[in-house]
Amino acid sequence: MAANFPVPVPIARRDETHHEVHPPKVELFDLAAMTNTDPKGFVRAVDEYRRTDQGLLMARPVDGHRRIAYFESLLLPELGLRVSKWRPKPGYDLGHDFYIDVVDITDGPVWRTVDLYLDVLVRTGRDLRVEDTDELLAALRARLIDVSAAQRALERTHHAVDGIAYHGYDVDAWLHSLGVTTIWRTH
Repeated sequence: MAANFPVPVPIARRDETHHEVHPPKVELFDLAAMTNTDPKGFVRAVDEYRRTDQGLLMARPVDGHRRIAYFESLLLPELGLRVSKWRPKPGYDLGHDFYIDVVDITDGPVWRTVDLYLDVLVRTGRDLRVEDTDELLAALRARLIDVSAAQRALERTHHAVDGIAYHGYDVDAWLHSLGVTTIWRTH
């Protein structure tokens, strides 16, 4: 019989300046309106939506962010991933080349992602790190997600980490090995 130990939320995550336990974040991608509605409900104009055989590319500027000027996201429903490239404002280093959100994706006239907390940050040719495991466990403990969602998140993360590491920390090479064509506007 397994013991039922509580999963602690790290101290650094308990104050107002850090992430707190929250429901999964939902984001909308409206192809007809050329808008992207972020998890806080802000509607942003999109420069481009492009359907691919594997998913959907979105490209848009980032207004009001001190470090990020522009970003592109490739929504990949079969992988359950949102792979993003962010272009920094002059003078800033974002510390990573790719930001990968582990998500559930629904496609249609309005695409929808439901964030499953885990993120993979990749520095091409160098390394990667997984973030927000504490958020995933806290959400599971608070019953904001079920065991099935947590398992999907972990399996997708492990699949991505294994594949990216195997391909020398090259996200594009890993995606190409899976038959996913990347069509980034920013380089």
